[in-house]
Amino acid sequence: MKLILTGLLAGLLAATAARADEMVFTSWGGTTQEAQTKSWAAPFEASSGIKVLQDGPTDYGKLKAMVDAKNVTWDVVDVEMDFAIKAAKDGLLEPIDFAVVPKADLDPRFSNDHAVGSFYYSFVLAWNKGSVSGEPASWADMFDTKKFPGKRTFYKWSAPGVIEIALLADGVPADKLYPLDLDRAFKKLDTIKSDIVWWGGGAESQQLIASGEATFGQLWNGRVFALQQDGTDVGVSWNQNLTAADVLVVPKGAKNKDSAMKFLAAATSPTGQAKFAEASGYAPINTKAKGEMPAEVVKGLPDAHVDGQINLDMNYWAEHRDEIATRWYAWQTK
Repeated sequence: MKLILTGLLAGLLAATAARADEMVFTSWGGTTQEAQTKSWAAPFEASSGIKVLQDGPTDYGKLKAMVDAKNVTWDVVDVEMDFAIKAAKDGLLEPIDFAVVPKADLDPRFSNDHAVGSFYYSFVLAWNKGSVSGEPASWADMFDTKKFPGKRTFYKWSAPGVIEIALLADGVPADKLYPLDLDRAFKKLDTIKSDIVWWGGGAESQQLIASGEATFGQLWNGRVFALQQDGTDVGVSWNQNLTAADVLVVPKGAKNKDSAMKFLAAATSPTGQAKFAEASGYAPINTKAKGEMPAEVVKGLPDAHVDGQINLDMNYWAEHRDEIATRWYAWQTK
């Protein structure tokens, strides 16, 4: 009996050790997560011996449900900054252990007590060159169906970006966007609603433009970069590019919190950020990363296109996220 119990105990300890040597990273899928896996997860596995399992795409409702049920299976999640701010206030996130994650070189715009920057991006206007006569130059052109006929694609979730694009297209100056005039924005969106094809993830946005199903689109700049790297004939306008950041968070109650913090340290290191920026076209959030990158790559990053660049207000969105979402999804279903 003693031998049986000893064997069972050893098995339980081995199983616990195995779980401690694994963690789950969740992101948006497609080329972005592929770059994160290559630049962060693979080197981290090799140096730490901790296996990084992949999941996705990121789903905010699922994250909240896990935390509420106290059954969290994700350890590190790539999320948008406005969600992270609200989620921290709602008690859904673990505080970052800055004794493990070096903070000094992180861009303070994209880090707080419960999140560290993942990457810095821009929403840009992209189009399928084979489907367009001429070149659109501004968000206003996305709403000019006579000059530029065809389907348009926008991000379908209630998040920073589309509301601001509609207001800019309607003539609102960049420095007068906030507080958002929702009535004006939805009125403008109504003018092209029948021509909109919605995308829910970056890979879908790429497919819509590459196939020509949508002629024009609001895309993350890294997704356009990936299309161009693959030889797709896609145009891009950086005029009025809208900037924000994704961040990395640890859900409250994550089972492998210690491993998660070590992963965050590796992902946000100068080398981790430099490698990811090279692979993705997104800008690094570690201020020393560019020193490890080729000059020609640095020239193509979002922070090389600051003329006419507009910073999305993440704090405004975090505060008004729920009320905007209620109206956004009701409008989509009309």
